[in-house]
Amino acid sequence: MPEAIKVAAVQAAPKFLDLDKTVEKAIALIDEAGTQDVKLIAFPETWIPGYPWWIWLGAPAWGMQFVGRYFENAIEAGSAQDDALKEAAKRNGMHVVMGVSERAGGSLYMGQWHYGPAGEVVSRRRKLKPTHVERTVFGEGDGSDMRVNDTDIGRIGALCCWEHLQPLTKYAMFSQNEQIHIASWPSFSLYKGAAYALGPELNTSASQMYAAEGQCFVLASCATVSQEMYEQLCDTPDKQQFLQPGGGFARIFGPDGAPLGEPLGESDEGLVIAEINLGMIAYAKAAADPVGHYSRPDVFRLMFNQRPNPVVMSFEEGIALSTEAEEITTDSGAQESSDATG
Repeated sequence: MPEAIKVAAVQAAPKFLDLDKTVEKAIALIDEAGTQDVKLIAFPETWIPGYPWWIWLGAPAWGMQFVGRYFENAIEAGSAQDDALKEAAKRNGMHVVMGVSERAGGSLYMGQWHYGPAGEVVSRRRKLKPTHVERTVFGEGDGSDMRVNDTDIGRIGALCCWEHLQPLTKYAMFSQNEQIHIASWPSFSLYKGAAYALGPELNTSASQMYAAEGQCFVLASCATVSQEMYEQLCDTPDKQQFLQPGGGFARIFGPDGAPLGEPLGESDEGLVIAEINLGMIAYAKAAADPVGHYSRPDVFRLMFNQRPNPVVMSFEEGIALSTEAEEITTDSGAQESSDATG
C-alpha cells in the first residue's frame, strides 16, 4: 500500500467582504493544518471574500449595495494576497485548494486556486456554469478548467457546488483518473425547510456519491454563515427566514463512499481531518470503474472539448484554430464516407 497522508476540509466563515482579513484567516487555518502534518487542505466555494448570499435574499436593486464592495474585495491573480497564500502553502509544504471570487478585468469568476507545496500555482480553474442567480454575478469557465492535476500526493481535481449534479462534468473528471477530489460548497443554511435541494442532506450525498461513482477520495469543504454575516445580510424578517447562521457540513469520504474523519457541529469552525491511502482506490475500482471496465463505449461516449475559449485571441491563433477544426471536419467526413461504403 502507498504511504498514508493527512488531508483536511475547512468548515469556517470568512471575514465577510474583507479580502485582507479573510486571507489572514485562511493562512491561520493553513498554519493550523500544518501543525498536524496535513498535506492537502480544501477551502469552501468563493470563501475569499465570501459567497454573495444577497443574490438569494432580496430584489436586485437591494442587492446592488454589495456590488462595489464585493468587486473591490475579490482577489486577483498576481496580487499581494495571492502571493501570501503561495507563501503559506510553501511554508507548510502543503497543497492548498482555495475557493475564491476571482477578479479578472471587469468580471468575476467562481474560482478554485490550487497552490503546491513549493508555493507554485498548480492550477486556477473557474466554475464552468454558475448556478441559477449566481449568473448575475459571475462569468463562466471553459473546458480547459476540467482538469485533474498530477501531483506528488496523487491526481487532484476540483469542482464547485452543483457542478457535482452535472453527470457529464463528473464523467469528464473521472476519465482523467482522479484520485483526490475537492468539492467546494457554500453553507447549507439557505431556504432551510423550504428548499430541500439546497440543504445538507442532498448536497452531502452528492459529495458522497461522487466518491463512490469516481472511486476517489472527496474532501467536501463547507463554509458557515457567521452571526456577523447574518446580521449584515438579513435586515428584514423575510430575509431572516431565508438564511440562517451556521450551515457547516464539511465532510471527507473514501473511494467506497465511507465517511472519514470526525465531523464538526453545524455552527462550529475548524478542520475535518482524515488519513487517506490511495491504495484503497484499487479495491473500489475492481468493483466498478465507470470510465474503464464498467463502461460501454459502444453505447455511450462523452465528447469533451478541453480547449481554452478566450474572448480575444490573436489573428494567428484564430487561423490555426480554424485550420484545425477544418481538418477534424474533413477527417470525420472521410471516415463517415468510408464507413458507409465499407
